[in-house]
Formats: sequence, structure tokens, C-alpha cells
Amino acid sequence: MHPVVRHATSRRQLLAMTMIGGAGVVGAVNAPAAQAVPGGRGKGNLRLTVLGTTDLHGHVYNWDYFSDKEYDDAAHNDVGAAKCATLIQAVREERGADSCITLDAGDTIQGTPLAYYYAKIDPIGKGVIHPMALAMNQIGYDAAALGNHEFNYGMDLLRTFQSQLHHPLLGANALDWKTGKSAFPAYTLKRIHVRGHKPVTVGIVGLVTPGVAIWDKANVEGKVKFNGIVEQAAKVVPEVKKAGADIVIVSCHSGADTSSSYGDALPYPENASTLLAQQVPDIDAILVGHAHVEIPQRFVTNEKTGKQVLLSEPLCFGERVTVMDIGLRKTKGQWEVASSAATLLNSNTAPEDPTVAALLRTPHEKVRTYVNGVIGTCVETMSGARACVEDAAAVDFINLVQAQAVKAGLAATADESTPVLSIAAPFSRTAVIPKGDVTVRDVAGLYIYDNTLLGIKFTGKQVKAYLETSATYFQQVSGTGPFDMDEVTNAKTPTSPNGTPDYNYDVMGGLDAALTYDIDLSVPAGSRIRDLAYDGKPVADSDTFVIAINNYRQSGGGGFPDVTTAEVVYNRQNEIRQLIIDWVTENKTIDPATFHQVDWKLVSGSTPIEVN
Repeated sequence: MHPVVRHATSRRQLLAMTMIGGAGVVGAVNAPAAQAVPGGRGKGNLRLTVLGTTDLHGHVYNWDYFSDKEYDDAAHNDVGAAKCATLIQAVREERGADSCITLDAGDTIQGTPLAYYYAKIDPIGKGVIHPMALAMNQIGYDAAALGNHEFNYGMDLLRTFQSQLHHPLLGANALDWKTGKSAFPAYTLKRIHVRGHKPVTVGIVGLVTPGVAIWDKANVEGKVKFNGIVEQAAKVVPEVKKAGADIVIVSCHSGADTSSSYGDALPYPENASTLLAQQVPDIDAILVGHAHVEIPQRFVTNEKTGKQVLLSEPLCFGERVTVMDIGLRKTKGQWEVASSAATLLNSNTAPEDPTVAALLRTPHEKVRTYVNGVIGTCVETMSGARACVEDAAAVDFINLVQAQAVKAGLAATADESTPVLSIAAPFSRTAVIPKGDVTVRDVAGLYIYDNTLLGIKFTGKQVKAYLETSATYFQQVSGTGPFDMDEVTNAKTPTSPNGTPDYNYDVMGGLDAALTYDIDLSVPAGSRIRDLAYDGKPVADSDTFVIAINNYRQSGGGGFPDVTTAEVVYNRQNEIRQLIIDWVTENKTIDPATFHQVDWKLVSGSTPIEVN
């Protein structure tokens, strides 16, 4: 099922095949491990290699549990810790294992059915070891930072996971609620022994985005609080230097480009790795995580020292491995950084490490059985086949789950009584929730993306503008039909590759009361929304709503108006697909009659349009 060939190519060839951007990796250093390298800038030069992964999100194998097959299509990179293991071992053999440090930048135990299974179905502890702990221990990490998703399943499970790791789990800015002291190790020291010279002491600091305080408030309030990344690093890095660190590497679960999805709800930015490099002296390199972007190599100038700080982010899911090369030289008996460079290795061309793959085979098969198992029943078939031209129960079901989750999250807030609406798109025309038994895979097929859920504030005027943008998905037509579907939509098809994807047509619905509207295709886009009403009353421009929306849309995907600047009132970083699976698992029965009715329709003037 998972063909593994450790030596499908030589180590050198493998590394050459997988390099992405940044500095070259192969052939620069051929000296024995942790031995001073002659030549270069001064005597006693040494090259230290820092290997990094981030945002593994429960991916061990290159496996899509929802389709029950490997990721092997052009739309997906290969993923998984088992492939990373091969790349990491290749570099260790190339460089010498004693001169390599391996780090992770967080978000490890959430994101796949494998991670969910060992958090909720068969929780770790009492002899059950987390598959990600098994994989990371086998790979041999030196340290890892906490990610925000580490807190998703509560502190007890996180502490159990922490206890199962052979390396420290670092979180310098995760502080005990009462004492203000570090609730997790703030840093660790790694000594690299160099024949004929004093050891190099590497200080490794871990930091996590402070957004955990909002996203996982229910799990951390009264237990753990979070200082800002820059603010805490300014305290910890001097401690690390005082403890004897020659160089300081930060594993930082916080994006490089300064921004916050939570606006000013916290006094500290969500993504602060560049600010960290700019404002805190004595940091030599930062392994970046959280943002799920690919940064082979970026240099940031520290404002106080003028020194260049190296940043690198290896995408996510194990798609890439960062390789940082840090050149050291001896000056007056002390090691200091003389040069640095980074590149990324691509997992697409790497075989899975056979030891890691074998170690996780049994947990993997358990999870495959779970995903294909029945978690509930459906009273009648729900299909996405016609959801882009008519109000369909399949989309209403997504909106129901989203709206309920946001509504629950607004309890005891200023928006507790604000009406909640939800948007969802007809993601897949082949999606079907069958009548009768429903499996995890059935439910997952309804929501095929890894989007997370937010709640934003909108006025009635903004609601109408949003729906007008959504209605640009349709063509202008004359008469009431009957029409074929491709005659009324601008959908992207093999014959119309520049059309609008179905996922950029959003349906909006209400939770406690119906949001109703017509879409008039007899007029040009921009003035098509007719009779917009909530609970039977016309929606006024000044009305206020909370909109349950996915992160892709809220961040600007699809170009919908007002979403990126709207106030965010709910954001717990929960995956919508998992919320739907949880809903079915908890409620057992899906009955469309309890949530589905025709709230919108296509019209010409005031007459419904017939679409075949």
C-alpha cells in the first residue's frame, strides 16, 4: 500500500532532486561530523546544520484518509513525517549527524483523522502512545515548539503528549495562569562537540502565537496565559545567552508577515516572526511556522545590532524540510556566526522512511477502519449535484453546523443575541450523504477543504452586497427556461476553463430564523438580489448580523466585499469538516426536514426559472 524504497537513489542525488530555492545544500561540506572545517574565514571554522519541519498536523503517511488513498494528483504535494524522515536522514548522512540539529515549529497533534482518533476515539495515555510522538521520537528531534493547535484537545491530552516525547516541547510565552512562570520549558541547550575545540552551545527557544488565548479560551482560561512573542523573547533570549549559548535558534509558531486574524482583540500580533528578528538582539535564525507558506530563505536586519537574522518556513504537512546552514568561526576563543543560508527540501521526490512507516502501520490501519465506519444515519439522500442552481439540503446542512458552532461561541459575549447567518458553497457536485448509514468519509466528502470557521460582524447593507457578489456566478438570461445548468451559470468547466468555480458561489442562510431572497437573472450582475428578508421582515441597511464564514473567504478568497475588514467576533481555529463530523457523531441522525427549506431561488422578474 505504501511502497518504500529507502535507497531509490543516492543520498546526494536525493538532496539534489529535492532542493527548493535558497542556498545550495549538496557538496558544500564533506568533512567528518562535528569536525572543524579547514579553510574559509579564519581557523576553526565549522558548519552547523539546522533541519526543520512545521505544521505536520497529524500527517505521518502521504495519505488522504477521506478518499482512502495516497495523495498522488497534481493538486497536492506529497505529505507526511515519514517522507521528512528520509530527507532528514539524507542530510545527516551528508553533513554528519553530530553537526545537525532537528527542530519542529508546532501544530503536530491536530489536522487529520489520525490525530483526531488518538485525541477523541482512543485517547492517548494508559499505554496508548500518540502516533506523532512515535514518529518524532524515531526521527530524533532535538526540540519542538508548541503550536496553537496543540491546545485544541485540552491541557490533559497535551500534557500526556508532552510526556511521550523524547525531546522538549518548548513554549517560552505560555505562562502559568497564577504564577506567570513558564508552563512549558522556555528553551533548551544543545552542545555540539568539535574535535580539537570547545563545544558549540546552541540555545533553542520555542514560542507560540498568543492567539491561543482566543482560539482555545475554553481549554486554557484559568490555566495558561500567553505573553507576546517579542515581549517574552526579550526576556528569555538574554537568559539563554547567560546560560552559555554561543548561538540562538528560535522555533517560532508565528508567521513571518506581521498580521493578526483577531484584529486588536489582543495587544500582541498573531504573526510576529519578522518583528522578533527585528527587535530582539542575539537571535541567529528562526524556524517559522503557523502561516502554512513556503519561505526557503529570508534575511531580516536586527534594528539594534544590524546583524542579519535568517528565517525559513517549510510550508506545512511535511511537504518541505528546512535546511539551515550556519557557518561558525572562532574569535578570541568564542564561537560566533560568520554566515548563514537556507533552502527547502521537497518531499514529493522522497520515499517514505521504512522504519517510521512500519512503526505507524497499526495506528494507521485502525484509523482507516474508523474513517470507513458508520457514525450516524441520514433520513434521506442529500446531494450536491444541483446545489449551485437550487436550494439544497446538503449546503443547508453545512450552514447549520457552522451557524450552531458560532452561536455557541458567542455565548456570554456582547453578540450573544445578534442574529447568526452562515455562508457555504456547493463545493462538490459529486458529494452525496446517502440515505441510511453515514460514514466519516461520506461526511468529509461534503466539505472537501481544510477551512476553519470564523464569525464576522456585518450590516444588512453588507449582507446584500455580499450576495450580489455571489450572484455574479450566474449568467444573465431571458425568459424562465427550461435551461440547462451551464446556460445559467458561469461555472468553470472543461469547455469554460476561465469560468467561476462552484466554490465561489456562496449560499447564505439563517439559524434561528430564515434568511430569504431571490436572484433575478433577467438583470445584470450587481442588482439581482430581490426581496431580501430575515424572519419575514425586509433586511434594513442598518441591521446587524454575525456571519459564520470560512477562513479562505474571510481572508479575501473569491474577492467578496467587506470580509477582510469586518470585525472578527469568533475564531477558534476549528476545521469545518471536523465540526460536521463531530455533529453527526454526536447527533447520530441527519434529518433534512429539521433544517432544510427553500429560502432562495433563481427568478426572472418575479417568476421562478426552471433549470434542468
